[in-house]
Parts: sequence; C-alpha cells; structure tokens
Amino acid sequence: MNEVEKVSQDIYGEIRQSIIHVQHRVQQAVNTGMVQIYWEIGQQLDKACDGKQDEYGKGLLHQVSAKLTAEFGKGYSYANLKNMRQFYRCFPNRYALRSDLSWTHYRMLMRVADSKAREFYAEECAAAGWSSRELERQITTFAYQRTVSQQKTTERRPQTATDKGMAPYRDFIRDPYVLEFLELKPSPEFYERDIEQGIIEHLQQFLLELGRGFSFVARQKRISLDGDDFYIDLVFYNYILKCFVLIDLKLGKVKHQDIGQMQMYVNYYKANMRNEGDNEPIGIVLCAEKNEAVVKYTMGSDNSTHIYASKYMPYMPTEEELKKELRLQELPLAKEE
Repeated sequence: MNEVEKVSQDIYGEIRQSIIHVQHRVQQAVNTGMVQIYWEIGQQLDKACDGKQDEYGKGLLHQVSAKLTAEFGKGYSYANLKNMRQFYRCFPNRYALRSDLSWTHYRMLMRVADSKAREFYAEECAAAGWSSRELERQITTFAYQRTVSQQKTTERRPQTATDKGMAPYRDFIRDPYVLEFLELKPSPEFYERDIEQGIIEHLQQFLLELGRGFSFVARQKRISLDGDDFYIDLVFYNYILKCFVLIDLKLGKVKHQDIGQMQMYVNYYKANMRNEGDNEPIGIVLCAEKNEAVVKYTMGSDNSTHIYASKYMPYMPTEEELKKELRLQELPLAKEE
C-alpha cells in the first residue's frame, strides 16, 4: 500500500465515523421530535374530548384524522390519533419523557396497565438501552413481576442493601429467570455445564435478562481453602450495587447443601475479594425447581447474608405458565379501547 492509499484509507475511516455519528444524532433528534409532537397532539385531543361522550370523541378523532391525513399523510390515521391520546394519558408529565425512547418503545409501554410496572420498564429500557424487541420480551415475560422486590413471599429476603440510600438488592434479583435464548434441548445427557456454556455463548442476552448494571467477571472461578479447590460457576459484578454477584447452576431442585455451599462462596468473597468501596456480595443459586421451605429454614433468621434461590425456565413460557408461576390473577397489560 503506497502513501496515498494509506492516507486515503485513514481519511475514509475518520469521515465514515463522522457521518455515522451525525446520522445517529439526526435519527435521535427525529425520534425525540416525533415523541414530543405526538404527546402534544394527544394532549390537545384529550382536552377536547374531556367530559364528552364516547361517540363525540370518536367523531372528533375521525374528522381531525381526515384533515391531517389530507395534508400530512397516513401517519395521522384514526388509530394513530387514538394511540397519541392514550400516550398523553399514560404519560401526562411531558418533562418526564425520555429522549432515549422512541415512539415504538412508548407504544409498547402503553400496553402496560400498571403505572408502577410501566415506569419500571421505561426506566430500565432507557438506562440499559433496550431495543424495542428486547422491551417487548421484558414486558411479555413479566420482568417487573419477576423482580423479587415486587413479590409477596414467605421466603427470607434481605430488604435493603448495605449502603444508605442505595437501591435494595431485591430490586436486582429476579425469580424466575427466563433463558429461552439458550435454545437448550431436553436430554438425559443434560448437564449443568451445558447451561453454563449456553450462557457464555449468549452472554449479551443473559446480561439483559439479569438486569441493569451487570458485567461478566469469571467462569468456573477457583477458590482454594486449605488445599481444597472449589469452583464458582459464574461471577458477575454489578456497578450500581457495587458488589460481586456469584451464581451457581443446579439442574434439579435446590437442596440445603446448595445454599450452604453458596454461603461459603459469599463469605469467602466478603472476606477476601472485596475492593475498597465494595458492598457485600450476592449469591444466587439458579435451579430448575425451588423448595421454599428448604430455602427458608436453611437460611433461618440470618439477614446479614444476601443469598437467593431463583428458578430458571429454559424455554419461553406461555402467559398462563408465567401467571401461575408468579401467582398473578390478572395480566398487567392494558386492554384496547
């Protein structure tokens, strides 16, 4: 490669990055502008229909739609105007709208009837940079209801993290975890290492399923105690909680020995692996089946150690299966008007 070719290649690379950067900023500006104008339209329509009968509102939206469509095109159909009105009603505070979220994101969020769940998905989506497809997956698998802090259970759970003002550990633990992306096929030759290998091969999807703030640290982390070696299946670090997260995988039902082993791992990390400023580690026993009584009585009344037993589902469950697993009586999705 001669000098001209080398310089042209370098300049091409720099120009290419500049173009991509500007394209991204333009696209983001367009998305933000679209969200803002749709909110304004929704606000105006809702105020015009406020206190009026349903037939009045339908007629008004049909007429406004016809006029806007004639001038601006098909983006202002009756169905779209109805969505814009619903958008305003779901998100009445204009200043709380997130520039990171597109209109597609907001349309999905509008399907969530529970306002707390809706806010959870919006916050997590913006913070973690979820695509619209990932947001849809999180909603349809009830990620909010699978978060331990939202569940009513008799199992012993630590309520808060170690530092004042910090988010509770329970806000970052799910039960169950949905691992359909591993594409595991049931087999009598199925081993824990198959799950572990699947997680490593689909690490990005697993990190999304874990939630916000997780980063991968190690696989089969060896610790030695007086000449005996032990191996922790997976180690992560959560930069929001500022702590290590240790995960052990179990094929069958969780046993008291599994929890005791995790207790040892957590105690070891607490004593030997924490850096200055780190909080106490979390231990998660990820199992195919749970026995709440075993977890409860193994842990006893000890609230000083953050250990959880969570079930994993290696397939995409149906809504009915998830409702049964989470003891939900009603779907947390909004009904179409």
